[in-house]
Amino acid sequence: MSDRSIRLGAGAGFAGDRIDPAVELAEHANLDYLIFESLGERTVAAGQLRRLQDSTQGYDPLLVPRITEVIRPALASGTTVITNGGSANPLAGARAVAAALEQIELPRAVRIAVVTGDDVAEAVRSYDPLIWETRQPVSEYPSELTSANAYLGIEAILPALAENPDVVITGRVADPSLYLAPMVHEFGWPSDDYELLGRGTCLGHLLECAGQITGGYFADPGTKPVPDLDRLGFPFADVAADGSAVISKLAQAGGLVDERTCREQLLYEVHNPYAYLTPDVTADFSGVSFAEVGPDEVAVSGATGTERPLELKVSLGFVGGYTGEGQISYAGPRAEDRARLAADIVVARLMRVHGIAQEDLTVELIGTGASFRGSPGSHSGTHIPEVRLRVSGTFDTQQLAKAVGWEVESLYTNGPAGGGGARTGSSEVVSIRSASIPREAVNHAVEVLEVPA
Repeated sequence: MSDRSIRLGAGAGFAGDRIDPAVELAEHANLDYLIFESLGERTVAAGQLRRLQDSTQGYDPLLVPRITEVIRPALASGTTVITNGGSANPLAGARAVAAALEQIELPRAVRIAVVTGDDVAEAVRSYDPLIWETRQPVSEYPSELTSANAYLGIEAILPALAENPDVVITGRVADPSLYLAPMVHEFGWPSDDYELLGRGTCLGHLLECAGQITGGYFADPGTKPVPDLDRLGFPFADVAADGSAVISKLAQAGGLVDERTCREQLLYEVHNPYAYLTPDVTADFSGVSFAEVGPDEVAVSGATGTERPLELKVSLGFVGGYTGEGQISYAGPRAEDRARLAADIVVARLMRVHGIAQEDLTVELIGTGASFRGSPGSHSGTHIPEVRLRVSGTFDTQQLAKAVGWEVESLYTNGPAGGGGARTGSSEVVSIRSASIPREAVNHAVEVLEVPA
């Protein structure tokens, strides 16, 4: 087996992630690949709603800024950028990126490979699979299906990498597959070598949340201090052809990489470490071990895997009505008492004036232990110097959703005393459910756009 290695950098861990740590990696880490993972279940469903309203939209709003910020250093170092920021409309996203790149000075032409095929709404309507959460067919769900996106794997990304692109833009693919695909492409791993695929998937899982493994989600003052969080750096990994890897960060970047940060990330969103299902492999993380081999350098070993699932997971989006909320703060003596009185007023008016049932409303007194919902962590009954009231609910109409914020804001002059900092909001809700469909129902494809220098 070759002793060659590749370096993969994590440029984003979610849709709203920072961009400057990715630029730092592109400029200084000498990467082979820079991966922006920016999709969640609700993210892609929300993208589908934007696409329904405007056929040129539906991609991640930060897709264009991310690519334009890193493209020059990426081209200079020969780094290929891969992202699922195409969200619900990868082709439109690629066209928007191409248009933006045409407006800036580039050292050479840029090739953008676009992966499509994850939108499987028609296939879902045809197969009518069971919804995992409710065990009922999609056709019997009480709300309208607005989106259905299959979790594609490396078999959809590899043809894009074969086009020698500078940028690869996908829609919904499994997060670890964004990292696994470059390994398979570079090392030529067989599609049925599940041990290698398990190792690569483990590494992808560790890197996919970017700043979490460099201490961001790990940090806790006093017990787990992390240096320089205001300039937290994102991780990269040097991967060998046998799937072994060392995770690190730039020396000048904030944060840390150690055995503890890696252990926490390994367990993140993993229900069964013995059988972590992906489109590429059923990964087994139960034997994974970490070893600190240098400052901010952790070696990863022990992952394996077995045969991939027969079907692909699909994220389903359904019309879920409208959510509305209102918030207002109370401070000083008897702050909690005034906040509770304010809540009683708002609930009473929403019931009497707007016909909203009390059970459709959620009332939270933030600062009194509302996050614990009555558990021993609640601090109610002690002196609270300030409290923020939040009233929210989900309704069939936007009019009722807006009524919640209206009634909270009306407290300004209608009592109790001292309310301030009111905020209101309403938005359409997408309910997320899951199902699976046969692999043969999914037809992925690649299109290449060329941006001249």
